[in-house]
Amino acid sequence: MKCVIFRCSKKDEMYLYVPHKEADDELLSELPEDLKKLTGRLEKVIELDLFPERKLARAETGDVMASLEEKGFYIQMPPNEVIRKDDSMLDNPSDTF
Repeated sequence: MKCVIFRCSKKDEMYLYVPHKEADDELLSELPEDLKKLTGRLEKVIELDLFPERKLARAETGDVMASLEEKGFYIQMPPNEVIRKDDSMLDNPSDTF
């Protein structure tokens, strides 16, 4: 399964995974509005082939693949210590999608 990973501007170390599509403008077109508010601006980081044996740094590959199939996205939240440093990430409407 091929996916595209985006860095989220709302919070350091938060990433959004979406299934790969041929046209870049289609990658984010079906995301829920609430998710777009949570992530802020998105910066494309990498395209990645996922398979069960592949190791990811902060996520279980099986969980990512299942979420991509079921929901059409996977959000990798920052580690708890990053969230505690700045818990205002959800309250800043100025940095939207």
